[in-house]
Amino acid sequence: MAEPLTNSSAIHLGPGAVIDDSVILGYASDRGGEMALSLGADARLRSGTVIYGGSSAGKRLQTGHNVIVREEVRLGDDVSIWSNTVVDYGCVIGDRVKIHSNCYVAQFTELEDDVFMAPGVTIANDLYPGSLDSGKAMAGPLIREGAQIGVNVTLLPYITVGRGAIIGAGSVVTRDVPDGMVAYGAPAVPVRPVPDAAYIESRVQPAREVRFSNVG
Repeated sequence: MAEPLTNSSAIHLGPGAVIDDSVILGYASDRGGEMALSLGADARLRSGTVIYGGSSAGKRLQTGHNVIVREEVRLGDDVSIWSNTVVDYGCVIGDRVKIHSNCYVAQFTELEDDVFMAPGVTIANDLYPGSLDSGKAMAGPLIREGAQIGVNVTLLPYITVGRGAIIGAGSVVTRDVPDGMVAYGAPAVPVRPVPDAAYIESRVQPAREVRFSNVG
């Protein structure tokens, strides 16, 4: 592996990193501010990844291809960010968070530990784009511990998705979702508590049988 391109001498890279060609570390923001970049041990950064100066990550960060992590982002341990995803500046992301491909995480979003985001999730942080007052109050949503966000979900500013909640595919979340609830629709509405493992297995097993009965 080639040495990563860097725009800053203030980079701390933990031991055991595996970094592809064309990765850029410490990219300088036009916003100025702190340029130091700190990545914990055993990072795995794939080609096209750009991580701005002024951010930090814990141990075992993994990125797919063409990932952008802006400045002033704080990433915990064991975070995975997959291909073509952007994490904008000022976000706080906890441990073991998985952000899938083609996602946009807007500025000042907080994702607590063990959050999962499926492909194509879009997060907004500005209630009235173009308004100076709204721009000064930008804030993304708060996604609580263990919540799961389905494919192509849109999350609007300021809302909170509760601990362990599940948001169904294609939903538009405009209001808070309580802890432990399944919510879906546009706008998303809490429908029922998250089912237990036995209920999930009762749906998954027949689906497997149908799928594999059509093979060959």
